[in-house]
Amino acid sequence: MRFLHTSDWHLGRSFHRVNLLAAQRRFIDHLVATVRERHVDAVLVAGDVYDRAVPPLAAVELFDDALHRLADLGVPTVMISGNHDSARRLGVGAGLIERAGIHLRTDPAGCATPVVLADDHGDVAFYGLPYLEPALVREALGADGTGHTAVLRAAMARVRADLATRPPGTRSVVLAHAFVTGGAPSDSERDITVGGVASVPAEVFDGVDYTALGHLHGCQAITERVRYSGSPLAYSFSEARHRKSMWLVDLGPGGAVTAERVDCPVPRPLARIRGRIEDLLADPGLARHEDAWVEATLTDPARPHEPMPRLTRRFPHLLSLVFDPERAPEDPLASYAQRLRGRTDWQIAEDFVAHVRGGRGPDEAERAVLGAALDAVRAAETESAATRSPAAESPATGSAGAGSVGAASSSRKVAR
Repeated sequence: MRFLHTSDWHLGRSFHRVNLLAAQRRFIDHLVATVRERHVDAVLVAGDVYDRAVPPLAAVELFDDALHRLADLGVPTVMISGNHDSARRLGVGAGLIERAGIHLRTDPAGCATPVVLADDHGDVAFYGLPYLEPALVREALGADGTGHTAVLRAAMARVRADLATRPPGTRSVVLAHAFVTGGAPSDSERDITVGGVASVPAEVFDGVDYTALGHLHGCQAITERVRYSGSPLAYSFSEARHRKSMWLVDLGPGGAVTAERVDCPVPRPLARIRGRIEDLLADPGLARHEDAWVEATLTDPARPHEPMPRLTRRFPHLLSLVFDPERAPEDPLASYAQRLRGRTDWQIAEDFVAHVRGGRGPDEAERAVLGAALDAVRAAETESAATRSPAAESPATGSAGAGSVGAASSSRKVAR
């Protein structure tokens, strides 16, 4: 059986102040053409269909168009909700849509109810595990812990139990939205850290012929049978070196896996340039980036006069301006933002406790309190996103990074 593994469409998202809807529409055209031309038997979408719980109307219309076109091809589609989606909203009408061959899996309670398709070698059971927020689903799944690993183990136990009832030789595919150990993240994924642990081991998915992962935006193979498709478009400058693609997977008899990358259309290349402003304006080696979307990091010791318009004259698609002045390590003005760069909420909270107590960090009991507090905030945000009315949403069409920030602040990041 041949299926196309994709994920993280993030319909409705923008790239800094650039609306990406036209690029996302072009990706859908490419997806449909690939399904038709490569004789695909099923399409898998491993979460984050939308960029936010209440997507803009144009994004909903594009999603609707994609479903109609896939249904017209007669190719079954299996998709799950991700941490950016509102599972309840995405799942509305799932029973009716299923009649057209579009199988939405947004309810954790249905994770062991597969979509069963058949080819010349027998049945293939596709199990959809929507994003599992531990604080919200651990009791319902009977998980024996509080983190992502525990709830995914519980969900996979249900999958294996159902698979054991299937005819011998039934092959299995799992769709999941998670951060699996060994995966390389980028700046554009929303943090899903719980209790200080964001990742789960790939062994959680043992016993399954193929696991189609979503959440991380870089296409990558954790193992031969556990893969991320990555996002079809770049959503942060940290993805400048990504090759955006989908996995075209052939699942043969006995569960043999053959995977091929199918490249996605690139609306415009990305470039990150760094140096003093006069060097960036004069360096002939940077001519190749003059048509790219550019992030420029200025290292001048003092902030240059009107850097944005000066740089834009050479790089008309400059979107992000970062200031990282060259200073001696002992300089008291060294950026606080630099010290926080790459740190998770959990690590920042622990560092703060150690700072105010003269270097003594939290003990185990205090770590439990911190973890519970972070979990509670995340659960409240997830529930709020699921029930928030469209009228309460910001009119913005998306954000450039993980979390909602204005276009001006996302395009001009100043390190203080």
